[in-house]
Amino acid sequence: MRTYGVGRTTVGRALNALKSEGLIESVQGAGWFVAGTGDRRPLAERMTDLLRTKEAVPGSPFPSEKELCDQFRMSRTAVRAAVAQLEGAGLIEKGPGRGRIVRALPDAQEAP
Repeated sequence: MRTYGVGRTTVGRALNALKSEGLIESVQGAGWFVAGTGDRRPLAERMTDLLRTKEAVPGSPFPSEKELCDQFRMSRTAVRAAVAQLEGAGLIEKGPGRGRIVRALPDAQEAP
């Protein structure tokens, strides 16, 4: 909307037109993708992978919302919803100050 100076309705119509032509596809909880590309797993599941791949240990800091927005190219609203899912699953918790820390590591096949 900001990039092109148009309203939400216009963006929605454009996305739907591209979708109907098969050029893009939407995945609930993950966003819009060029057809045939991208990681279509829910954002919370992709964030859980951070706990598996970054050698996180209980008590270590979890990335900030801004870092997660930048890394996953998602809105703060989507990031906050996924963070809430990880907190609900007991994987992360609020730490000292404003940040979050790792509370537990996920099982190998566990998804939030």
